[in-house]
Amino acid sequence: MSVAGEYKRLIWKRISFGIFLILLLILLSAIALGLGAYQMSIAELFRAILDGNPVLWNVRIPRIITAIFVGASLAIAGAVMQCILKNPLASPFTLGISQGAAFGAAIAIVYFGAGQMHRVGEALTIFNPYVVPIFAFSGSLISAFVILALAKLRDLSPEAIVLAGVAMSALFQAGVMLIQYFATDVQVASIVFWTFGDVARARWIEIYLIIAVFVICFIYFFYRRWDYNSLLAGDETAISLGVKPQRIRLEGMLLSSFLTAVCVSFTGIIGFIGLVAPHIVRLTIGGDYRFLIPSTALVGALVLLASDTVGRTVISPVIIPVGIITSIVGAPMFIYLLLRGGKSVRS
Repeated sequence: MSVAGEYKRLIWKRISFGIFLILLLILLSAIALGLGAYQMSIAELFRAILDGNPVLWNVRIPRIITAIFVGASLAIAGAVMQCILKNPLASPFTLGISQGAAFGAAIAIVYFGAGQMHRVGEALTIFNPYVVPIFAFSGSLISAFVILALAKLRDLSPEAIVLAGVAMSALFQAGVMLIQYFATDVQVASIVFWTFGDVARARWIEIYLIIAVFVICFIYFFYRRWDYNSLLAGDETAISLGVKPQRIRLEGMLLSSFLTAVCVSFTGIIGFIGLVAPHIVRLTIGGDYRFLIPSTALVGALVLLASDTVGRTVISPVIIPVGIITSIVGAPMFIYLLLRGGKSVRS
């Protein structure tokens, strides 16, 4: 086969992969919509949607949409971070942004009244749903800005930036433990409860915000797709092509951190999506960012939606927070990808 023919076959393979992911996401969404304490057939689902069934419109549909857009957001944030930092282990979770959010939430719960909890049966409910996200958002942004400031002032290498993120993660975890040490039993339970990632917390107004931020960041990342491809060839090559690596890295880190901060502040910590999803796509269709960014968003949405569906149905009526499921599934999956992919993952 000629070079042109081989290139067309490769492009078609990547487009087909994206179409397959879209169809799979539609199918999984329909399955997730019908599963739960009250299960519905396809015919019942259509009737319930048209009739404005409150179980669907107030519980399941918001949950599914949140899972899709949070998963997609964390995934593309991880993909961009891995590119601009030239490190396959870079992600919102490993750079300490999620841990910064947990630290902010802990402060809000213990010192600003958002920690007033009550028990409904065996469950804990946060009375003030906005103070905690605001502080969580602030904590995640502080983490991101500290790393960016260190990178800017000390001209850190991409590897050093990742290590700075690990250090910030450890520092925030220590801060959370210190707060817990002086907190009451209920406040400690509240902090632990918040750190369990849960896509059921977001309401419609917060979902609209998550979608808006995702769309803006996705458009920017996709607009920069050729710049990211040039960075893969090295800074010197990128500069020779008219790309400004430092500017691309700064903008990429800012938007990735902002996207992550918005998601984490409303859903809690959800690990491994930003780390694993880009590698799944990279091992399947390669590292061309023209296709990697949209495919990674779809894979991230699929992984988080599937994890949430399993978490709320596997031992129903007990619901396992999706953050626990993604960690249980994500860690062995990442080890498998490393063993299977080898050089492909590291590239």
